[in-house]
This record gives sequence, C-alpha cells and structure tokens, in this order.
Amino acid sequence: MAGSEFWLLDVLPLLRGDDIQCTVFLRGTEPLHEIARRFEAAGVTVQRYADLHTLPDLTRHFDLRVVQGWTPGTYQALIPNLQKPRWVVSHDQLDFHYPPPLRQTYAEAYPWTKAPWFRRADGVLTVSEWAGDFIRRRMGAQNVQVVKNGVKTGRFYPAAPAERAELRRGFGFTRFTVLVPGRFAPEKNQLAAIRAARHAPELDFIFVGDMDSTVGQLAQGYKGFFRLQNVQFWGRRWDMPELYRAADVLLQPTIAENQSLVTLEAMSSALPIVTTDIPAQAELVQDGKTGLLVPSDPRLLVTALKALAAHPERARQLGEQARQYVLERHTLEQCAAGVARVLRGAAT
Repeated sequence: MAGSEFWLLDVLPLLRGDDIQCTVFLRGTEPLHEIARRFEAAGVTVQRYADLHTLPDLTRHFDLRVVQGWTPGTYQALIPNLQKPRWVVSHDQLDFHYPPPLRQTYAEAYPWTKAPWFRRADGVLTVSEWAGDFIRRRMGAQNVQVVKNGVKTGRFYPAAPAERAELRRGFGFTRFTVLVPGRFAPEKNQLAAIRAARHAPELDFIFVGDMDSTVGQLAQGYKGFFRLQNVQFWGRRWDMPELYRAADVLLQPTIAENQSLVTLEAMSSALPIVTTDIPAQAELVQDGKTGLLVPSDPRLLVTALKALAAHPERARQLGEQARQYVLERHTLEQCAAGVARVLRGAAT
C-alpha cells in the first residue's frame, strides 16, 4: 500500500454524491485486509480475488473498468482482456532523479514497460500537470486527463496550541522534531535524511513507513553503525494527522513523485516542509512561500532544517501559507469532483 491506495480510499466514497457506484477489486492477501475493511466501512463495495486473470469476467457488468496497478504484468493481464471502456489511473512517479547514468537508463527503459498498455487503454487519468505532459510526450498516450490530488482539510488541520502541546507530550517530542514519512524505497531517499541527521544531533528525526525492504535494513544498519541517538523508526502508522500536528517540520528528500499526498497532508496541517526541487514537488511547493525546495544533498537538507529551527516565526509563516494554498487548490472535494467529471465522460 502507498499513497495511490489511500487516494482511492479518500476519493471513492465521495463519488456516491455524484451517483457513481464503485467496486474495488483487491487481492485476498493478508496485508490488504485492513484497507479492505476501511473501504467497506466507508461504504465502498470490495471484492477479493485470488487470480488476476479472472478479473475480466468479474467486471463485465460495469459501465467502466479502471486499472490502477504498480507492475507492468497487471496491465498486460488486464488491458487487452477487459471490456471497453477501460481506463488507467496512474500515480506512477515516472521519472527517477537518480545520479547519472542510472537516471538516463531508467528514463529510456521505463516507458517501454507500461507505455504500450497506456496507449491501448481508452484514456489515462493522472494527478499532476507534470505527469500528464510526461505520459503524452514520453509514453505516447493521446487521451490523458489531469485531476490534481486533494486532501481532507478537516482531517489534516493545524493544531491549536493546547492540542499541540498535548500531542507532543504523548509522542514524547521534547526537541525540534523532523518528521520523515514514506515507505522505505530507493526513490523516497530516506538514506539522505539519515545522513542529514548525522549533521544535526540537536534535532530529532522520526521516520514513519514500512521498513520491510533492503532500504529499510540499510537504514537501520546506518543508524546502528553511527550510533545515531536522534533517529527513531516508528514503522507504519495510522495516526498521521496527529503526527503532522505535533512535529516541527516535514522532511521529504524524495527523488521521484507524481503528486505527493504526504506533501499535501503536511501543507494542509500547516507543517512547514523541506523537500527536493524535482519537478513534481516544485509544482506543489512554492520555494520560500509555502515551503523550501532544496537539492537532495544531505548537507543542504540539514542547512534548511536548521534555518527553520532557528527561526520559528519563519517556519510558522511557511506553514500558514501552505495551508491556504491547499484550501484554495487541493481540497478532497475539488479532487473528487474532477474525478467524477472524468469518469462520467469516460463511461459515455
């Protein structure tokens, strides 16, 4: 599970207000039990399946079939066999800003893995203008619609002073606290954040996200080798709104995004942001106004963090302006209305 699955969990229940009834098909594996339960609690029908190749038969009585998958094999199994109309929803990160020549190699290889299936779909829905341009230009898909991500501004909101103090006591936050959310994966670049922590022993770093990966093991090994007392790994959490309201800054050293829900959630919570200057982040964060955009070098990241720690009024201003930006452009209601518009057009 990642941001794209939580996007579905937020958006699909709101589509009922547009008289759109959705069914979500999920594998019957144990890691998906909790999100299946949450879909059902939100009034979204869930069907579990064991074999991907049986899905085309299960979807024949729907007006529209939408594939949202991570692996090329999912598209290969479904797109040729699904009854039309059939669309793709892509939250793919598309361009990974690895050091050369790895980035160039990936940029050449990636479009070949999914582009044929994107082109065979009747349309593609993605979540940022940058991604829409990439899918049209690099992957050759003709019908690409963009609906920008939105968040629940009533769930992700700034804490009043008393609530913030209580949350910080509950979490044990006693110093300037840097929140680093995201599943441990190369593109999330948590190792840069851990290296930054070495240069800021006066700051505390809380890492939140699945660690069942090689990157997660490397991160734990790095912490142990350098005896970093200011680094903690908290694993997957379901209390992210409270963590945003309790922390002092969000650090997101990512080198690949489409349109980050973590970024939007933090902005909606008025949590100041330090993130990288890749195109997807620059589409969301206005440098110096709603956050700080910094190259992914650990020393530059820590310089930005220390600047915010030394100037709390500046940090507060960035957070307030970020919250206003989300209220104007990225509410969940705005996102759901856009998705409903696209789905209705796709089904006619």
